[in-house]
Amino acid sequence: MKRIVTCFTLALLTLQACKQNPSENSSAKSENTMDIAVSGDAINQSIVNPPMLPAPIGDRAAKKVVVRLEATEEVGELADGVTYKFWTFNSTVPGTFIRIRVGDEVELHVTNRSDSVMPHNIDLHAVNGPGGGAEATNVAPGKEAIFNFKALNPGLYVYHCAAAPVPLHIANGMYGLILVEPAGGLPKVDREYYVMQGEFYTKGKTDEKGLQEFDQDKGVDERPTYVVFNGKKNALMGANALEAKVGETVRFFVGNGGPNLVSSFHVIGEIFDRVYVEGGSKINENVQTTVIPAGGAAIVEFKVEEPGNYIIVDHSIFRAFNKGAIGMLKVTGEKNPKIYNKVQ
Repeated sequence: MKRIVTCFTLALLTLQACKQNPSENSSAKSENTMDIAVSGDAINQSIVNPPMLPAPIGDRAAKKVVVRLEATEEVGELADGVTYKFWTFNSTVPGTFIRIRVGDEVELHVTNRSDSVMPHNIDLHAVNGPGGGAEATNVAPGKEAIFNFKALNPGLYVYHCAAAPVPLHIANGMYGLILVEPAGGLPKVDREYYVMQGEFYTKGKTDEKGLQEFDQDKGVDERPTYVVFNGKKNALMGANALEAKVGETVRFFVGNGGPNLVSSFHVIGEIFDRVYVEGGSKINENVQTTVIPAGGAAIVEFKVEEPGNYIIVDHSIFRAFNKGAIGMLKVTGEKNPKIYNKVQ
């Protein structure tokens, strides 16, 4: 009996140690990133329109980075012949891709264009602090707010407007991605693209022509009229299709602005060699479809071995072929019959 009690006690102590170690490691990691010092002159974050994004961080030291975002309310094209009054960061949906490294100190300027009607702000999921910055950046039309934060956790994060009513600001297009690279940067790849899914709820039916208004009832019922990549039906098709060459490795930074639906992100004819699950540090391999929650993100990487047109979809498939969540990656180069060959 004494031996049984002793064994049970040892097992319990072992379990407790297993529970304690992750938090101890996490605490040490957080303290380390807080202690990273910045050096050199401040740099300005470059503004690049999606699906493109700023150049990789590489092995540069931590710095002070100045980021400027302008909230706008402007009419743009949602589908062929269909217009909508988008609310944006820097006049694009999704907003400007922000690219920094762990340890960077960010000075974020949020201005609200003078012709706006609504107040706006920004909640960055990469920020440790109340509201992710929303409380510090409430800004009226024609005004500017500034706040600082230090990037503590590497990963790919969503940012969005969190001014009231929050669902309306997100449903009108006010979201984007911020990448916090680890020290030393991400592994080098040949091409990188920025893709973000979002829903739009309009009074008219899908593809009904003219200027469309937001439909509150459809939003509450989670019945989107459009589910699209990069703010417009077929935004990544035709002349705007993404490109790569046989033998290249492609990396997609994929976000889901929502506001309601979970994305089942898939590239028809490809297998993701690596997926940074939910945009964090854990890597899964050989993935066919990755799930991205509303307000979440993922990084997918794959090597293209065969030329052709690869269709990018939300595999909740009516959304792709009926509501607009579809794009294309055009791959050029020599065919390889060992990998893919039509016999007859």
